Amino acid sequence: MDFTVSDKMQTIVEMINEFLEKEIIPLEPAFLSKPFRELLPVINEKREIVKKMELWAPNHPTEFGGMGLDLMEHALVSEALGRSPLGHFVFGCQAPDAGNIEILHKYGTKEQKDKYLAPLVEGKIRSCFSMTEVDMPGSNPVMLETTAEKEGDDYIINGHKWFSTGADGAEFAIVMAVTNPEESSPHKRASMIIVPSDTPGFNLVRNIPIMDHTGDDFFSHGEILYQSCRVPRKNLLGKEGEGFVIAQDRLGPGRIHHCMRWIGVCNRAFDIMCEYANSRLISEGRNLASKQLTQAKVAECAAEIQRARLMVLDAAWKIENLGTKEARTEISLIKFTVPNVMQQVLDTAIQIMGGLGMTDDTIVAYMWRHERGGRIYDGADEVHKSAVARQILKRMAVSG
Repeated sequence: MDFTVSDKMQTIVEMINEFLEKEIIPLEPAFLSKPFRELLPVINEKREIVKKMELWAPNHPTEFGGMGLDLMEHALVSEALGRSPLGHFVFGCQAPDAGNIEILHKYGTKEQKDKYLAPLVEGKIRSCFSMTEVDMPGSNPVMLETTAEKEGDDYIINGHKWFSTGADGAEFAIVMAVTNPEESSPHKRASMIIVPSDTPGFNLVRNIPIMDHTGDDFFSHGEILYQSCRVPRKNLLGKEGEGFVIAQDRLGPGRIHHCMRWIGVCNRAFDIMCEYANSRLISEGRNLASKQLTQAKVAECAAEIQRARLMVLDAAWKIENLGTKEARTEISLIKFTVPNVMQQVLDTAIQIMGGLGMTDDTIVAYMWRHERGGRIYDGADEVHKSAVARQILKRMAVSG
């Protein structure tokens, strides 16, 4: 395995870091205190600058205006952008649009790509991913109550979804629904279907309040009722019954994106913590950094961040060179390791900063609130730990 960073990628990452420091991080105080829509004019100005710098949509296909970076390259970009909650949005690679773009590029028809993929990559529209259901376990994507029944040339969709991130203001949703209930394999019953948000029967019930954040039309988690929602069967992505396979294709690389973004969060919190420790006087001539307890915490965080980072790069290399299926264990390992490391680093930063850490005078408290969900979405810790253990024990039984 070669994790050498090319000169090209080193330059790209340096440009991104410089842009974040000068143009994006100064916007964070306003981001923490105002509705996002009020910041949108200046955010859009920054996005146009990014496009002129030819850094727009780093992991998206070149034929649609992206940079076409591979998974390992985008991992480095995601780490840099993760230093600010605005980073991925400003550079056009935010979730859930990034995952939906990957799905549309791999499984979409030419008509679907022209209508949905091209404007999505350009940043002209937004989308949401509608899979998690209110009454079903979100960590088990084969257990779905939402149905898409065939009627002539249409599907009639009925179901109740929530945590459809970005639903408010989205042009369309990619909905996972059961199309083949009679199929004996539970992994072949569901399909993915494009549903425009202005379709009658697409009802956005609310933006779910999360961790002291009521949500607005750019940072929201929507609850949606699909009530006799009629869409043409040509809106099917891939083939009928491929919903589970497509979901796995989406989630594997997506976990690399998330995990490297979380490493970026760790790096930012770590830097703020260290700067504070060096500047905070605790007695005449001595600062917080001079205390052995502080030094031990800094060392522990540095080691944990490095451990998590190398694990993610290892998983990304295996996905790229061996395929998602061969990297299942590594993907699950990072999914429960990295968010726990991130929570540890964030909590340590808050503890060292004391009262300041509890305020929104720095970005750390926001990150602590916003990122706690990382141990739940895309598969809870417990699910991934069980998956890893089963895979390891199965291999051991066969080799034994």
